[in-house]
Amino acid sequence: MTQLSDATLTALDERVAVPAYDRSAIRPGIVHFGVGAFHRAHGAMFVDRVLGLPGDEHASWGLVGVGTLAGDAAMRDALGAQDRLYTLVTTSPDGEVEARVVGSIVEYLFAPDDPEAVLARVSDPSTRIVSLTITEGGYGVNDATGAFEPSDGATLADLDGLPVGAVPQSPLGFITAALRARRDAGAVPFTVMSCDNIQGNGHVARTAILAFAERIDPALAAWIGAEVRFPNSMVDRITPATTDEQRAFVSERFGIDDRWPVLSESFEQWVLEDDFSDGRPPYEQVGVQLVEDVEPYELMKLRLLNASHQAMSYLGLLAGETYVHDVCRDELFSRFLLGYMHEEARPTLAPVPGIDIDAYCAELMRRFGSEAIKDTLARQIVDGSERIPKFLLPVVREQLRTGGGIARSALVLAAWSRFIEGVGDDGRELAPVDRRLAELQAAVAQEAERPGAFLDLEVVFGDLGSDARLRKAFIAARARLANVGARVAVEEVVAAG
Repeated sequence: MTQLSDATLTALDERVAVPAYDRSAIRPGIVHFGVGAFHRAHGAMFVDRVLGLPGDEHASWGLVGVGTLAGDAAMRDALGAQDRLYTLVTTSPDGEVEARVVGSIVEYLFAPDDPEAVLARVSDPSTRIVSLTITEGGYGVNDATGAFEPSDGATLADLDGLPVGAVPQSPLGFITAALRARRDAGAVPFTVMSCDNIQGNGHVARTAILAFAERIDPALAAWIGAEVRFPNSMVDRITPATTDEQRAFVSERFGIDDRWPVLSESFEQWVLEDDFSDGRPPYEQVGVQLVEDVEPYELMKLRLLNASHQAMSYLGLLAGETYVHDVCRDELFSRFLLGYMHEEARPTLAPVPGIDIDAYCAELMRRFGSEAIKDTLARQIVDGSERIPKFLLPVVREQLRTGGGIARSALVLAAWSRFIEGVGDDGRELAPVDRRLAELQAAVAQEAERPGAFLDLEVVFGDLGSDARLRKAFIAARARLANVGARVAVEEVVAAG
């Protein structure tokens, strides 16, 4: 067994690819907030490829990871123990496994340890991009209204403290304070690059930062609005959270003792708007698609892939399933998902340059059915109140506008409301995880006396919940779920076509 570190890279199994560049020569150029599994399987991996390109000019794009949450201390310790290296293992739908050690993270800062160091790093002129994977809820932008309405303690503390010179705690606070320092020093601002699964993620990041800055210093907000770029992007790679079973797999298969490896599917996609304040890595040379308009790609992904995750997960969990691959290999659920894709989501999409939508949907089903990933349904629906409005409700809204079908989407919303009640069809206890869980439970509790009450939760549904057609379909779907269970309800929808 080989402990992963710079010193042991040459001793690793020859099947494991290792960095083809001198890590000691790499200089930081990108600061990333939120170094979770997805970033390490996606953004950090692409930067690793950049660093391996010929030419010394690429050495200035090293990554500095930043953790701001208490739970990020575990990542600090894991990466610190192995020179910030980690193993990325990918598996294709046909079972082909590849492993590589990623070396692009050259520094990791845990903000609670030393927030001044984080602020100094983000403010430094060498930092040319600040990227983010802070989840859908990390921006504090209300899905229904588009307004900046932060609720997390760190952001609220920064809004109170930064005007009087306090050190930031939150990603939004660090970015705003660093941009203020760059402006005051007459330095070029960095690009703020969201890599979260949000439609118009660059626009959302811009809304959050400008609104945050406006409360601190209106002149700063005006400068940011004029000078800072917020490119939109579409990111895709299914990456479950690392488990002890996966750590054991990496150890047994490749002989690597890695505290926090990442296992993901082989598929990868990053479509990125080419709009940067102070340069960028040559992403186009390492598999990133640089475009002028990301929207067609992101709508395709959000409404087909991400919404399908919601569709399969609530219904699957109610029916007693645990894993994504089991649901998607089930002919009934497979037909339901393909029906949702083709009959409800696809009509809301504009043509996507270079993409065959039929082939894309078929590829999604192959990816979903990959047993090697062992992705859980429960992982897909953490904070459903953040995901449903971004992934599924836009489909419902557009279908209602055009008179299209909503039977499958309505069943998914009904299944979500039943899942919030916490009991599966077989009596098994379910455990919803959502930052708005108390609000969701309160809304569902009113369903017994006032059917359709769940749709009145404005923070989730906005004005969509008042639509008479949606309410009728939702109430009927909830009744069928209660009477016959998820599997039969799905079968009825599929049979109806």
